[in-house]
Amino acid sequence: MIHARVLGATLVFSALALAGCSQATPTPTATTAASSAAAPVPTASPTVPVPPKFAQGVTVALVRQLSSGDYFEQWLAGAQAEAKALNVKLELSSGDGNNDKQALNLEQAVQRRADAIIVDHGFADTVQPAIRKAVAAGIPLVAFDVDPGTPEAVQLTQDDHEIASQGLGQLKADLGAGGEVVYVYVAGFAPLDRRNETWTRFKKDNPAIKQVAQIGVVNSSTASAVADQAKAALQANPGVKAIFAPYNEFAKGAALAVKELGLQDKVRIYGADVSTADIGVMTEPRSPWVATSATDPSNVGRVAVRAAALLVAGEKVERTLTVPPALITQKQLRDGGITGIEQLVQAVPGLNTPEIAKVPWAASS
Repeated sequence: MIHARVLGATLVFSALALAGCSQATPTPTATTAASSAAAPVPTASPTVPVPPKFAQGVTVALVRQLSSGDYFEQWLAGAQAEAKALNVKLELSSGDGNNDKQALNLEQAVQRRADAIIVDHGFADTVQPAIRKAVAAGIPLVAFDVDPGTPEAVQLTQDDHEIASQGLGQLKADLGAGGEVVYVYVAGFAPLDRRNETWTRFKKDNPAIKQVAQIGVVNSSTASAVADQAKAALQANPGVKAIFAPYNEFAKGAALAVKELGLQDKVRIYGADVSTADIGVMTEPRSPWVATSATDPSNVGRVAVRAAALLVAGEKVERTLTVPPALITQKQLRDGGITGIEQLVQAVPGLNTPEIAKVPWAASS
């Protein structure tokens, strides 16, 4: 869900970066195994012959900035499932939050001349030099939630402005006359920056809704770190009615804080992104997390692999691919007895987007 440009001192990655720079970059792991987020079961035969290269198998380097967290795990599961369906071998590497390490992994993928590269999140300043090398070498590249810095790469995004708009629309409807809000945000991550643009406009258009505190951190334990910050903000601002936390790890941290302070009946949380674990948090008794706007992360992972496959085959792909979100409410989940992503996608079929970067030689779903 998130990626970054350049963060200030609030981002607690420095220790990770020092550790990563002192270690050798691990050899990427080749994998095509699918997890519980399996690709849709084919129901029809393809009408276009499989390109010869795909009959033999192609290699796509998946270069990730982050890999921990429900969102990233489900995104990877979808990518793996689609890769298996298309006879694509994914070579995985992760920077584990260390941007220099991710940049090195990307440089190595270019040197190995992978058939295609997917860059999953990252700081624009650290990945763009290697992206330019990949483009110069003629290696097709898909960049998810990071600005590739060149029109030659395909940029895949969620509609982050709409994600924020949907959540804020529900917040406004629930607050009625207005109220005090705590905002969770870390600058430099492109999806968060886009969502912040919407929040900035929203505040101007709704002066009765007042931001009284801004918190936020992204690290290897984001939820717990945000929980500590949220507790302090709520204690300092006892009139707060809502927390706008447009990233699921932010929302989970905020929920922990509200529960620990016993404020479930007073403070509501409006988040972004969704996973099976998030659904569990939203539907538990007295949960303060009442709404989230999201795409299905496993679906987005599948789209990324399909786009890379099309580029390898020489097919035309739009330079910008945008996956639309859906608003998901606590009431909707409880009323529908929804406990996991699979049930959610059945209830909200728009979360599955097989039409985006459709592969003509693959069986349709």
